[in-house]
Amino acid sequence: MSDLSNEYLVTNPDSCLIVSQQVYQLAGKYNLPSQQAIALNNIADVYCNMGDYVTGIRICLKAVRIYENQKNVMGLAGVYNDLGATYIEAADYSNGLRYLRMAERGLSNQIKTQDKEQLKAIIELNIGECFLYTHQIDSAAYYLQNTNRTEGQYHYLNFVGNIERDLGEVEIARQHKAEALKHLNVAVKLSKSNNDVKMLSMTYLSTSKLYHQFKQQDSAEYYAQKALEVARSGKYEQDALNAGIVLYSDYDEDKNLPEAYKYYKLATIAKDSLYSQDRVKKMISMDFEEKQRLQDLAEAQDRYQNQIRTDLLVAGLVILLIIGVVLWRSNTNKKRANMVINDTLNELRSTQNQLIQSEKMASLGELTAGIAHEIQNPLNFVNNFSDVNREMIDELKEELKAGNTDEALAIADDIQQNEEKINHHGKRADFIVKGMLQHSRTGTGERQPTNVNILADEFLKLSYHGLRAKDKSFNAELITDFDEKLPKVNIVQQDIGRVMLNLFNNAFYAVNEKMKTAGADYKPEVTVTTAVENNWVTITVKDNGIGIPDAIKDKIMQPFFTTKPTGQGTGLGLSLSYDIVVKGHGGQLAVTSEEGAYTQFTVSLPA
Repeated sequence: MSDLSNEYLVTNPDSCLIVSQQVYQLAGKYNLPSQQAIALNNIADVYCNMGDYVTGIRICLKAVRIYENQKNVMGLAGVYNDLGATYIEAADYSNGLRYLRMAERGLSNQIKTQDKEQLKAIIELNIGECFLYTHQIDSAAYYLQNTNRTEGQYHYLNFVGNIERDLGEVEIARQHKAEALKHLNVAVKLSKSNNDVKMLSMTYLSTSKLYHQFKQQDSAEYYAQKALEVARSGKYEQDALNAGIVLYSDYDEDKNLPEAYKYYKLATIAKDSLYSQDRVKKMISMDFEEKQRLQDLAEAQDRYQNQIRTDLLVAGLVILLIIGVVLWRSNTNKKRANMVINDTLNELRSTQNQLIQSEKMASLGELTAGIAHEIQNPLNFVNNFSDVNREMIDELKEELKAGNTDEALAIADDIQQNEEKINHHGKRADFIVKGMLQHSRTGTGERQPTNVNILADEFLKLSYHGLRAKDKSFNAELITDFDEKLPKVNIVQQDIGRVMLNLFNNAFYAVNEKMKTAGADYKPEVTVTTAVENNWVTITVKDNGIGIPDAIKDKIMQPFFTTKPTGQGTGLGLSLSYDIVVKGHGGQLAVTSEEGAYTQFTVSLPA
């Protein structure tokens, strides 16, 4: 039955799940932990293929405990490899690489055998794919080529097709057409000889991607169609869905609407089929988990009863002593626990304050980058008009000496106008510097009547130039629609400025992320609008970026929740902004968004 579950693993996941569950139960009945661990590995693989990574990882970790108890190093390395591959499938590349490195270290001290070298090759293949998906192309090429040499030496032809396809993807990323085709053709040949229908479909789709990259649309569509046909013949719905989407996109790009609609329908059918299969698999999953829970409870009950029988033999002799010791230790432990809890609470408060201050200083750093650019403009005006006034004063003296009163008065009028411009730009530089100083202060500050239009305009420019200072290639259209009749609002300037800076930074981040995947026709835009309605002053910040998924809209205001990659966000920006607007100013902070289309934040303050 274990061999049968291995056969079903690739060809029939549902049957694999059912047979593996039976293997696990029989192995438990006859005390065969190694067979239990193998069954758990197959069950975990099925869940991961279904996309239920949490369940897959949980079951893998159960297999880890079995192998640890048996001190089975090879089995443990295999499970660590499965964990790493699962995390990579879930796009958690950091954890994926960590487990793969653990698997690699576990094999380092083992005697060289064919099984060890095969497992080592699989681990290196997964490490190579991890680097491929994180766009570390040179590192990916190193591991994949090393795996290919190991595979060729030991003739594990069932994995070489996968390696050759991945090497083809490496050359696609490098835009090396001939080298990519060479690897992909080998992958096709090996996939056919091994009857690996899934890998054959994936290789055809990679070939379509290559031709699309080099604008050979007919060839791209041809290989995408072959990928679709192969996937459908093997009933690989996910691969059929991927191929259908590619064909739909290609024909849509060619303005071939009938063909585009045809593959759009096909992709929709494949998607519906997948969802239907998911429902069946979830039912099977629930059934197995319930049986497993009951089995665990029964085993726990048996152990408990055996322990009770043993304890009853000695309980009568020591019961009074135990009660006294328990009461004394309970009282002592309670005091210690209270002390630990108080210390922990103090540490948490301190850590919270440090994190909040770190978020403020991070936003100050972004503000400063914009200031370096923005403050230069008014300073240039001040310097230039000062130089002009010195020259005009010399002319004024000459005209006065010559007795040309009218000409002297005209020059004096020009000097007066220049002085007004110097004064205007000096005040603007002063506003920028004061804004930076207020932004860096801790505490709530004092409220004062503020022109929100000026505040929004300054922080929009500072945010934009701050991002431009870090990424010269970034450009976006800034659109402003300020209500000239807007009344002054009684606010803490540095706090509301921090809110605006955070919203502007998020908007620029969203359009910048979309630029990485959108076509050349995409034009990033950030729109800022102010208005007064029903005694409320509103500031609206809208971008046409990546949008926010519906599943996380309710979480974005929570402390430490962030959608940005690790190291690019603290998860405190919107939380602090919400506290400043709602709790600090009695206002409202609302968000509307459509994933892939736009995001709009609206700050409402009492007028």
